[in-house]
This record gives sequence, C-alpha cells and structure tokens, in this order.
Amino acid sequence: MNLSLNLSLSLGRVWAIATNVFRETVREQVLYLSLLYIAIAVSAMLLLPEFSYDSSAKMIVDVGIAAIEVVSLIVAVLVGTNLINKEIDKRTIFILIAKPMHRAEFVLGKHLGLTAVVGALVSIMTVIFVILMAIKQIPIPIPAILTANFFIFWEIMLLGAIAIFFGSFTGSLIASLLTLGAYLIGNFSRDLLLLGEISKNPSLQAVTRTFYMILPDLSRANLKNDAVYNILPSIMDMFNNGVYILSYALLTLAVTIFIFARRQF
Repeated sequence: MNLSLNLSLSLGRVWAIATNVFRETVREQVLYLSLLYIAIAVSAMLLLPEFSYDSSAKMIVDVGIAAIEVVSLIVAVLVGTNLINKEIDKRTIFILIAKPMHRAEFVLGKHLGLTAVVGALVSIMTVIFVILMAIKQIPIPIPAILTANFFIFWEIMLLGAIAIFFGSFTGSLIASLLTLGAYLIGNFSRDLLLLGEISKNPSLQAVTRTFYMILPDLSRANLKNDAVYNILPSIMDMFNNGVYILSYALLTLAVTIFIFARRQF
C-alpha cells in the first residue's frame, strides 16, 4: 500500500513539473515558432517555382517537411538546454529541492514537459503543412508524411533528453552548441561507420565502431525523403528504430539523473 502511494505521489510530482514546463513553453514559444514555420513554408511555395518549375512541387514538399524538423530542433536546442539552468538562475531550484522531491522526478518532469511541447508543435506544423499543400494543390502521401513527422518528433524527443543532459552540468550556451553538435554528428554517425569499413584499416574500424556505439544514430529517424515518394521501411525496421531511439533517450536521462543528483547548489 505504501509502495503504491509513494509511486502515485512520485508520478504526481513528475506530472506537475511537466505540466508547468508545457504551460510556460507553449505560451512563450509555440505560437511564434508556428508563425515561423508558416513563413518558411509560404516562402518556399512562392520562391521555389521561380527556380525550378518542373520539380518545384517536390522541392516544396521537401522544404515543408525539413522545416518541421528544423523548427522542432530549435525547441530542443534553446528550450531544452535552459530548463535546468533557468531554475538555477531564478533560484527556484532551492525551493524545488527543499520540497520532498527526488531529483529524478525533476529531470523526468522537465523532459516529459518538453516532449509534450514538441509533440504539440509537430502536430500543429503537420496540420499547417497539409493545409498549405491542399491550397497549393500538391498531392502528398499523407500516411507516409505522418509517419515521417512522427519520427521527427521521436528524434527531437531524444535530442530533448540530450539537451537536458548537457544543461545539467554546463551553461545554456555551451549546452546549446553541444546539442546542435550531437544533432549534426548523429545524422552522420552511420556514414562514419561506413567510412571505417571502407578504409580496411582494423584500427580505424575499431575507432569508428566505438564512436558509432556511443553516438546516437539519428539517421534511423530520417524518413523525410522516403516519405515524399511514399516509400517507407518495413514495419519491423521502423519498430526497431523507434525502440533504439527510445532506449537511447532513457539511457541519456538515466545518466542525467546520476549527474544531477550529485550536483551541489
């Protein structure tokens, strides 16, 4: 009975933190980022036909989906890295820690709230994208597009965990740069592994394999180009990729909790 009560209270505190993050970020960020997405998509619709009339439709779809990823990345880089440091700068961290709250609950609540924000933002941008394509009369494979956008959300969920990880022991600026670096390297980690295999050098292969094991393989979530042509991996491949991303996010959060629990304020 006590275990059930403790678990309930723990989940309640995590939910309270997540709700607070969601309310603050939605109010401050989502509207402006949605407008930014509309500006990018409309600009692409107006300008791209001037450069390539024959392939402009595909280019507009490509830009529309890619912009969803970029705008969502802004949330992970700028908001995620500041979630912990903002509490420290405002001195509210002392109030939170003084309460009967585990630091694990604090970290998990922050990530859950950020994930909810990203989910809402990706959903809004997806609806805007579909509406704009309908206005432009550009046919799109909606199921494939929705799948690709879900994996964009899943990728940013992982990057949110990475952002909070860096933000747990560095300043916001450095954490933002490190998160952006993780995004760029993560999208090329599989190419790094391939480079080692091509080299035929056992030492280099060992190094590239080690880096591949440590770094996130974000290419697993990149279905944007395939979705445009209504071509997606098998259900099993997508399931495995989704489990990989979730597992990496949970491991990152576990390390974050370990570091944050030992940080002195």
